[in-house]
Amino acid sequence: MKKMERSFVLIKPDALQRGLIGDIISRFEKKGFKLVALKMIQMDDEILKKWYHQYAEAPFFPKIAKFMKWTPIVAMIWEGYNAVDLIRRIIGTRKGYEAEAGSVRGDWGMSGGNNLVHASDSLENVQREIGIVFSEKEIHEYQTTMDQLVYSEEELDGEFR
Repeated sequence: MKKMERSFVLIKPDALQRGLIGDIISRFEKKGFKLVALKMIQMDDEILKKWYHQYAEAPFFPKIAKFMKWTPIVAMIWEGYNAVDLIRRIIGTRKGYEAEAGSVRGDWGMSGGNNLVHASDSLENVQREIGIVFSEKEIHEYQTTMDQLVYSEEELDGEFR
């Protein structure tokens, strides 16, 4: 069954340096996702060890940490039907040189490592990643008139399958 979900997105330092923040946000807005949290943060070693917990002891972790600490990042929570899967399709596959045309990485990425943006890959990781960056009071619940234009009445009533 299709359902309303939240997904977590990070705009990484390479996208910030290239002035792509507005373009990336626009992709999600134009698709019909609703932004429910947004902030710019400077990642530090403590946050990065939580974020990249599976790589924290790996020999390449210092390079990842250096890149992610280069500039602030933009953290966002987006809401919509099947948000996790659809947002990952919008950003494209991990390596820019392999990513689909029309995706964020396909249109603006060339690197396998500097890949502009992160999006949660599962509902479990959405919750873990939100918990690292946002407090409950920073996440907003609200209705928009756009909801009625993006979704059918059945979808808004939770009956969409």
